[in-house]
Amino acid sequence: MKQIIFIFMSLLCFSCSSKAQNQIADTNVQSDKKILVVYFSCTGTTEKAADAIAKTVGGKLYRITPATAYTSADLDWNNKSSRSSIEMTTENSRPELGGEALELKDYDVVFLGYPIWWNLCPRPVNTFLEKYDFSGKTVIPFATSGGSSITNSVKQLKKLYPKITWGEGQLLNGSVKQAGEWAKGVI
Repeated sequence: MKQIIFIFMSLLCFSCSSKAQNQIADTNVQSDKKILVVYFSCTGTTEKAADAIAKTVGGKLYRITPATAYTSADLDWNNKSSRSSIEMTTENSRPELGGEALELKDYDVVFLGYPIWWNLCPRPVNTFLEKYDFSGKTVIPFATSGGSSITNSVKQLKKLYPKITWGEGQLLNGSVKQAGEWAKGVI
């Protein structure tokens, strides 16, 4: 009798752990598309959303890195003389990028994340978009913001880069779970 109970309990435990593994696997999306999650982040907020998206859709993370890092003084949007204020009020400003080179040809879908600055994407994102060839790719923007929507930034991106195939953008101010759930629905 003890052996029968032991076998039954073993099967029950195995079944439960198998179900748990299936449930964990189901939270991630496996796609035949090669996915890149590119992001620009100075404070870590957009980086968290990008990381959640990459983990959920199985994409590779790539950080847009300015050649000169932004300091907190550079990011002071209340100071009209700060670096970010000057860049954002100068429409053709394209800050130099650092970081490793990217083989964009290896990817089909590019999630593009950035914080909203002055109701637009930050100028380093423009530098990135002008550096690479996005032919045959779908670029899906996502953003984080303290008070703006993503609408104007996406409108500006589509105007500046009409040859890029743009997916529907999303503002991701919620949890990292929200970012992952949204990304799953897009792929």
